[in-house]
Amino acid sequence: MSGDTTAGPPRLGERPPAGLLDAGERMDREELRALQLTRLRAALRHAYDHVELYRRKFDEAGVGPGDCRSLADLARFPFTVKADLRDSYPFGMFAVPMSEVRRLHASSGTTGRPTVVGYTENDLSMWADVTARSIRAAGGRPGHKVHISYGYGLFTGGLGAHYGAERAGCTVIPASGGMTARQVRLIQDFQPEIIMITPSYLLTLLDEFEKQGVDPRTTSLRVAILGVEPWTEEMRREIEERMDLHAVDVYGLSEVIGPGVAQECVETKDGLHIWEDHFYPEVVDPFSGDVLPEGEGGELVFTSLTKEALPVIRYRTRDLTRLLPGTARPAFRRMEKVTGRSDDMIILRGVNVFPTQIEEILLRAPAVAPHFQLRLTRRGRMDHMTVRVEARPDATPEERGSAVASIAAAVKGGVGVSVAVEVVDPYTLERSVGKLRRVADLREQ
Repeated sequence: MSGDTTAGPPRLGERPPAGLLDAGERMDREELRALQLTRLRAALRHAYDHVELYRRKFDEAGVGPGDCRSLADLARFPFTVKADLRDSYPFGMFAVPMSEVRRLHASSGTTGRPTVVGYTENDLSMWADVTARSIRAAGGRPGHKVHISYGYGLFTGGLGAHYGAERAGCTVIPASGGMTARQVRLIQDFQPEIIMITPSYLLTLLDEFEKQGVDPRTTSLRVAILGVEPWTEEMRREIEERMDLHAVDVYGLSEVIGPGVAQECVETKDGLHIWEDHFYPEVVDPFSGDVLPEGEGGELVFTSLTKEALPVIRYRTRDLTRLLPGTARPAFRRMEKVTGRSDDMIILRGVNVFPTQIEEILLRAPAVAPHFQLRLTRRGRMDHMTVRVEARPDATPEERGSAVASIAAAVKGGVGVSVAVEVVDPYTLERSVGKLRRVADLREQ
């Protein structure tokens, strides 16, 4: 990667100066585990004493806060699922009086009642701390300018990144989503070092740079912190090559806190270190719910250790990953990049298909761009999938035709299903201004 390393983020292999690491980052594994148990026991007591749903669930399971004598004992406690938050709408799972709540966020509610989350003053301060830690792990330093293209409002992305960047000593450019041509101009004029954005919207910005005749590799950006939706190693290579920067992953979800639960370190890019002093992770079998050993893939589950307004106990995220030992931050375990969500999984003629599997294949096809949509239809009793993908602007008709055959063969060989492939003209498919919906399910139509 190019750029002045005295003013920009570190080269790969460089840790932040010791003076920039906070107390949590300086702990060893044994210190962390002792702190986790103390905080876990307090979190279970807080939830049991102040949230009726947790009191009922614990009692039905025959466990109480006093039964947690080791971290392994957490497996005896019941799960929390998104339906619990929706059924408790709007404030039924809050553990503090509303007079202590300083902010509310909520999901879009497109599939039913929204999930509402609340934050006390201490929650907001902790959230800023862990997001600042994430920005620092990504290569951010005091004085850097951070261009935030996550949406602001009830969605946690924009404001979560905003206050974290300020806590990290950075200058915030609160661009939000949309007005893509204007964002390209702001990046050129304000010269930020860091952008926080969804991977699909960054691709939209890339197209806009090129439409305006600007080489994205010449911008001031040196780090892209990408979150909100799953993305692949092939996507990382595409973005880094086209923009000459470091692309790193950030993880979070509103029910747990928002962005800042885990972060990929720029010096290793080998998975996301989970900030375990605040969020205790487990990976469970998606079907049985049994806790899986470190290294085995399954569904990610989180228990908040320090949240006041909305504690979550064993929250099932539906995100699929596995836990690994820490590297760049040795005390904190890593999670692999999320490969998909159990509720995003498409079952096509008995085969489990994730959009990220298709993305990996498309990004290896030189004639097509990383803009695609999966269309599900039904003919008679049989489900069918059509992969619609844009051609690159310089692709010839012969290259486009060859791509149809090669992509269909790669999906059949790599995923195990037969699909139709349509290579459409450049700039044809819907562009993202935030989180992109890759799947269009037309089967009921």
